Amino acid sequence: MRSYQPDLTPPWKKSAPAPEVPAETDLVVEEAVTGFCGAVIRCEKTAEGPTVTLEDRFGKHRVFPMTPRGFLLEGRVVTLVRPSAGGPVRPTRTASGSVAVPGARARVARAGRIYVEGRHDAELVERVWGDDLRIEGVVVEYLEGIDDLPAIVREFSPAPDARLGVLVDHLVPGSKESRIAAQVSDGDVLVVGHPYIDVWEAVKPASVGIAGWPVVPRGQDWKTGVCRALGWPENTGAAWQRILSSVRSYRDLQPELLGRVEELIDFVTLPD
Repeated sequence: MRSYQPDLTPPWKKSAPAPEVPAETDLVVEEAVTGFCGAVIRCEKTAEGPTVTLEDRFGKHRVFPMTPRGFLLEGRVVTLVRPSAGGPVRPTRTASGSVAVPGARARVARAGRIYVEGRHDAELVERVWGDDLRIEGVVVEYLEGIDDLPAIVREFSPAPDARLGVLVDHLVPGSKESRIAAQVSDGDVLVVGHPYIDVWEAVKPASVGIAGWPVVPRGQDWKTGVCRALGWPENTGAAWQRILSSVRSYRDLQPELLGRVEELIDFVTLPD
């Protein structure tokens, strides 16, 4: 008969149990040992124990055992477990990282708005924050440039119950954009921006599969110059679709854009 051997490990040396998280489809996690980051596409029961298959942003699949404390979720150590049976598996997070609300209906549109400079900006915001915007009832419109922003703001007539947020490309000190933004400062208007020449640059190069965004000489069309430098066909529409398709979640965007969009959403959804 085996004698009982007490656990003499001091309490401060024992690992705290990691929270268990269902490995639901589209949940984005990082495998703790290899650093492989991807979205859950399936779980399987094998002779060696349960496994999870992750797909990274390039479409590469890897299978990992669902070991205790084996994954990171938003930087926290977690233990993945098989989702409970009995219902369809739904994503637990939106592309922006917010908690998903399955079955939630879009809210009636607020009077407030978010304006962005162009169609590409609007499409990128929709791709990452679309679910959040619909739940909050926030409409995003694009301006085709901000040269007429002061007149647009006057026509909109911002008010405490109809705030206006504006996202501007290349909003840096001394730029044309900064001078225009200064003309519309108001308690019910918030103009913020990122430092990039175009919203293309706000997508992380690694997500697109390039080493970095090229420097385009002044005087050249920036988007055409990017295509030329990267060896892509000089079709900016096709190039944008290539870039946009590489964005799966907020993790594919630079923090300089992430913070500004979140700031605008908070501003236009503040209580009246």
